[in-house]
Amino acid sequence: MHTMRMRRGANERRTERVVWRVTGGALWRATPLAIAVALVTAVPLAAQQLRDRVSIEQYLEWEDVQAPRLSPDGKQVIYTRRWVDKINDRWESSLWTMGVDGSRNRFLLNGGSVEWSPDGQRIAYIARAESAGTQIFVRWMDAEGSVSQVTRLTESPSDIQWSPDGKSIAFRMKVPYTEDWKVALPAAPKGAKWIEPPRVVTRMDYRQDREGFTDDGYNQLFVVSADGGSERQLTSGMWDNGAPQWMPDGRTLVFTADRVENAEYRWRQSDIYKVDVASGQVAKLTTRNGPDQQPTPSPDGKLIAYTGYDSTDATWIDSKLYVMNADGSRPRDISGTLDRSPQGIIWAHDGSGIYFNVENEGSRNLYFATLSGQVKPVTQGRHVLTVSDIGRGGMAIGTVSTSTRPNDVVAFALLKPELRPITAINDDVLTGRKLGTTEEVWYTSVDGYRIQGWIVKPPDFDPSRKYPLMLEIHGGPHSMYNVGFSFARQEHVANNYVLLYTNPRGSTGYGSAFGNAIKNAYPGKDFDDLMAGVDTVINRGYVDTRRMYVFGCSGGGVLTAWIVGHTDRFAAASSNCPVINWMSFVGTTDSPGWYRNFAKPFWEDPSEYLQRSPIMYVGNVKTPTMLMTGVQDLRTPMPQTEEFYEALKYRKVPTAMIRFNNEWHGTSSTPSNFLRTQLYMRSWFDRWPQRVAAQ
Repeated sequence: MHTMRMRRGANERRTERVVWRVTGGALWRATPLAIAVALVTAVPLAAQQLRDRVSIEQYLEWEDVQAPRLSPDGKQVIYTRRWVDKINDRWESSLWTMGVDGSRNRFLLNGGSVEWSPDGQRIAYIARAESAGTQIFVRWMDAEGSVSQVTRLTESPSDIQWSPDGKSIAFRMKVPYTEDWKVALPAAPKGAKWIEPPRVVTRMDYRQDREGFTDDGYNQLFVVSADGGSERQLTSGMWDNGAPQWMPDGRTLVFTADRVENAEYRWRQSDIYKVDVASGQVAKLTTRNGPDQQPTPSPDGKLIAYTGYDSTDATWIDSKLYVMNADGSRPRDISGTLDRSPQGIIWAHDGSGIYFNVENEGSRNLYFATLSGQVKPVTQGRHVLTVSDIGRGGMAIGTVSTSTRPNDVVAFALLKPELRPITAINDDVLTGRKLGTTEEVWYTSVDGYRIQGWIVKPPDFDPSRKYPLMLEIHGGPHSMYNVGFSFARQEHVANNYVLLYTNPRGSTGYGSAFGNAIKNAYPGKDFDDLMAGVDTVINRGYVDTRRMYVFGCSGGGVLTAWIVGHTDRFAAASSNCPVINWMSFVGTTDSPGWYRNFAKPFWEDPSEYLQRSPIMYVGNVKTPTMLMTGVQDLRTPMPQTEEFYEALKYRKVPTAMIRFNNEWHGTSSTPSNFLRTQLYMRSWFDRWPQRVAAQ
């Protein structure tokens, strides 16, 4: 059963063989053998002997918690618990229940996306049906605990929401759409086996990473009886509609969409709409030039809170928090001077204001805004707190993580916000294991920018020793590394690396100006920020400068490829899921909005695309550089990796291309691929114990 952790001895681990040979200064890779879920490649013997540290096989025992929901009476919590199915090599989700004090923590059923009914007597959730795909289920929360399958859908539902009277459930689902283009094809001869018809694509935005082709339908809103029955479609048309939220009167749903002609040509545009549940009539509530999102009605139904910002050509701008009357009149900004994006809007039960999560300088905390625009933090601390529910009695529930504490469910009173973890799901994995320590650093880069970073040091760190250094770079590029627990980092430093991760300019959590500082200059100045961070660690005196390594995925892969084209200071690099050539990238990625990240389209002026493309600097590369990308990647498609690989091979720069099966963007969503990502990368670094320039 998934509730039991099955241990595997060190001598039972299976090895994936990769055969290497060096010819003419270039590294060649033979085809790897097929493997099972668990694997170990060449790891230094000393690292294998450190059994009091985090080890790679422990990842198969790892669990995570998500989205806790508080019962209406404030006494029970239901949360999603994710665990690794080691047989089928995938993450699975289960629902667990406990008291708000953490008592009687127990398995409830398999599934996720749980929501309590308004009276607290039932829950709705989404799970796989035996023979009908993903469906909506309802479970009674009495002693009998009977379960009903509410839907028999042909597509997967999402974003379920109970109606205020508990009689209906709203949800979102794709409605298939097929381009009607018929041609007079001659009849096939009897017994012929002709190839299937071609896919006809006419939309500009026709595919998405982790989904594949998306031009086969549009997301519409539905309602279904909570007792089961046929679903009823509320919206229609050639538009995708966002998650529904009930107005308190139960007559109307509000949602985000961009229901205008040629919406796919509009960049960062959306409005708040309402749909009458009885008639299906849709009306627009906002008219801003720019995006409006996260509509959340007040408890009395008189106001709607939402986030958004005025249209801009900035590559990043933080959203503001707004409220408007329920009919869309009198919109006003209530976020005051806060220059951070509100996330996860929750109204106070008395309607006096709005709670929301805020990312700031590597941490996340709960904030509160009054209707008059006064904003203040509710919680403080160096942690990653995500509040997902607040009860009528002022009890908040969410998840929290720190650099030494994995994600757990947490509860606290709003009037006395002392965070109290009520789960400890990974204590059994970490008991007896020494963790690396994390030190926060701030340093000054070019142009006077202050940059935040963190140095993760191995257990039993000795400042008089010299350690190899890993520089880890985040993607996005508009995202934020934080102080939360990272199994990947802890496993790296357990192998006696020092690891540096930073938030260079362009990162979120530092205000709109900092995030937009890479406009038409990415990669570029962020390279300077990263190098200044490396110098900061070197100046501490414990880094072996001959053994410095750099890696990152997505935006981190871009910067890794950029780094090896601009400096030889690293002994080896791993550029994962990178962008290498902006001209070929913008037309093959899953977001046509990337054209907007350049001053002009390349057919008018290709100079900016060429100047910012790592491929243009491949002639400078001496650093052994490995590339790792998912074969299904639609965000930074495999041809980007192939372009860099072929250029490096042509120049006889040591390189290898690792093509991950069953992966979209990234290389570690499949559990065994996480293991591979860690192990192939360190195995590559181990092959280059000093800089090429120093040899």
